Amino acid sequence: MALQRTSLLCWIRLRRTRAPTGTICGRLCATRAPSIRPAGRPVLVELEVRRFFCGQPSCERKIFAEQTDGLTRRHARRTGALHALLTAIAVALAGARMAALAGMRASRSTLLRMLRALPDPVAGKIALLGVDDFAKCRGNSYGTVLVDMGTHRPVDLLDSRTAGDLAAWLTDHPGVEVICRDRAGAYADGAQQGASEAIHVADRFHLWRNLAQALEKTIRAHRSCLQEAFEAGPGVDGETDNGAEPVERPKTLDAHGNERPLVARIQERYAKVQELRDGGASLNAISRELGLAFRTARKFANATSVEELLAPTLNRSSRLDAFKPYLTRRWNEGCTNAVQLHQELQAQGWEGGLRAVQGWLTPLRGHRRVQPEPCPVPSPRHITGWIMTHPDRLDAEGQVQVKQILARCPELEAVAGHVRGFAAMMTNRDGHLLDDWIAATAAGSSPHLAAFATGLRRDHAAVTAGLTLPYSSGAVEGTVNKIIMWNQSCQAMCLWITPR
Repeated sequence: MALQRTSLLCWIRLRRTRAPTGTICGRLCATRAPSIRPAGRPVLVELEVRRFFCGQPSCERKIFAEQTDGLTRRHARRTGALHALLTAIAVALAGARMAALAGMRASRSTLLRMLRALPDPVAGKIALLGVDDFAKCRGNSYGTVLVDMGTHRPVDLLDSRTAGDLAAWLTDHPGVEVICRDRAGAYADGAQQGASEAIHVADRFHLWRNLAQALEKTIRAHRSCLQEAFEAGPGVDGETDNGAEPVERPKTLDAHGNERPLVARIQERYAKVQELRDGGASLNAISRELGLAFRTARKFANATSVEELLAPTLNRSSRLDAFKPYLTRRWNEGCTNAVQLHQELQAQGWEGGLRAVQGWLTPLRGHRRVQPEPCPVPSPRHITGWIMTHPDRLDAEGQVQVKQILARCPELEAVAGHVRGFAAMMTNRDGHLLDDWIAATAAGSSPHLAAFATGLRRDHAAVTAGLTLPYSSGAVEGTVNKIIMWNQSCQAMCLWITPR
C-alpha cells in the first residue's frame, strides 16, 4: 500500500494452491481498478492476476483473464462495491458532483448509463391499482401513472391518458381487483374494458376538490348580496357619527381617479366574446380571432355577466386594509397631511409607499369628517375554506366570519349545510346515504351544487365505493407531485445550463 499525492494505491497478489486444469499456460499481469474511498482519499487497487492463453487453434477466445469473486468482473473498470455504491447514488440523487465529493470520480453520463442498465422491476400481480394523469406539457400533453396501492410504488407510466392504453395495460396484467381513480370518463371506460370484474373506487380527494369548486362558484354568484350586506353593516367597532359624510370610491377607477386598464380590458373582451358567441362562432374560432387561450375564451363565454368577471378585480384586498380604520380616525381628528400619516403608519409596521396613502386619501379631500368604510368582503376562496373546514378547527375569527356570512345569505346557509352533510358522509364512510344527499342537493337553489350532484349520478357505483371502502388515491397523488417536482427541476437545470 502506498500513499500517492491524490490517491491511495493498494497492491494485491492472488495466491492459488493449484493451477486450473486444461491445456493452457499462464503468466502474471497487473490491472488497476478504482474502489471505495477510505481515510478521505480515493483508492486505486492494483491487482496481480493470471492470464491464460489457449493453445487450441479452434478456440475463438485465445486469452482468458482470471477473475476475483466480489472484486472484479469482465470488462469492468471499477470494483463491484464501487459500482454498487455509484449505482445507489445515481438512483437516489443522479449526481456526479456528489460522487466526486465522496472521492469516486464518475461523470454524469456514467451515472445515467448505470441507471439505464438497471433492469426494470417486475410488476407481478397487482390487486390494488391506482390511476391518475400527470402533465408532460401542461395544457397540451398528458401521461398516466399507475401505482401499486399495496406497496405505494409506481409500476408503470403510459404515454397518454386514453381509455385504450389503460385497457391494453390491464389486459396484459390480469388480476386487478380494485382500481382507485378520479371520475374522468377515459379512465372509467378503460378500466371497464380491461378489468370488468374490478371494483372502481372514486378518489375522495377529487370528490372533495370538485365540491369545493362548485361551492366557490356558488359564492361568486352571491357576491353582490354579500357586498350589500357588508356595506349595510356597522362601521369600525360599531361606531356611528351623525356628522360624518359618506365617501364615494368608484371601483372602476384607481386611487388617483384614472380608469383602470384591467377593468376596461375585461369589459371590452366580454363584449367581443358575447358578440361572436351570439353570432354562432365556436369557442375555438373565438380564441383564434381574439388571440385568447381556449380556457379564457370559455370563461368569458360562460360568464352570466361582466360583473362576475370583474368581481375578483374590483374586490381585491390591499395591504392598506388593516390601516384604513386608523387613517379614518386620524382624518376625523383633523390630521390630513399624507406625509405625516405615512410616517405614523410606518411606525405601526406599514411597508408600503407614500403614493398608496396619498391615493387613498384623495377622495377624502373636501370632507371634514367621513364615515368609516365597511369591512371588505372576504374573497370567495377564503369563504370556501371557512365553510369546508370543520367548525372545531376554525379559529375564533373564522367562526365569527362564517356565522355572519351565513346569517346574511340564507341560500349560502343551505349550501353550507349540504357541504357539511357531504363531509360527514365522507368521514364516516356512509356511502349508503349518497342517494339521499344527491336528491336533497339537486332540489336546492344552487345550480352549481346541483350540477355536481348530477355528475355523481353518472359514476354512482364508483362514488359509493369511494365513500364506503377504505381505499384512497393518496399514494397516486404523491407520485404525481414527485413527477411534477422532477419535471420542474429538470426544466430549471436546462434554463441554468443553456446560457453557459
